[in-house]
Amino acid sequence: MRSTWSRRTKPTRWNRPFWAAGLAALTLAACSPTAPPGVDRDQLDAAVSKAVGDPNSCVLIAKAGSGRTLYRYNSATACAREFPACDRPGTRKLSSLLETTAKDRQVRQLSCNTQADASRGVGWAAGPIAGTDLVYAAMMEGERAFPGRMMADRLEGAFRRAKVSKDPL
Repeated sequence: MRSTWSRRTKPTRWNRPFWAAGLAALTLAACSPTAPPGVDRDQLDAAVSKAVGDPNSCVLIAKAGSGRTLYRYNSATACAREFPACDRPGTRKLSSLLETTAKDRQVRQLSCNTQADASRGVGWAAGPIAGTDLVYAAMMEGERAFPGRMMADRLEGAFRRAKVSKDPL
């Protein structure tokens, strides 16, 4: 008769890293931004993707004032990249543009080259979302990146289609 305590049922150390990795993945998934209240995330993803969808683009939506991020289009890695600021010397991350926009609610539409030979560029767009207390910041980088002004115009339409922006009364 076989003992109930065997190598098959005995917990081993090699299981622990898998459990830890699984727990870490669930924790990170729970913390990622979803969508603004009352907005369907799938509809917003589709509208943003149609407007400025690209592996090198990122869109963030936050609450004005606090700057708390409510939505992110694309991965955290894509959104954390640094590119030329275009309006001052040095580089910037999209998160810093979002924080600034959340505080002052000013419209920003910037574009510049990311390579000396002008083969690649970056476009930055940020501003308030019409009829809400939300702000957005967007970035697109690449060989065919949209200029900031075009990104802002396309995102305005995307926010309307996804029912994020509200018509002022």
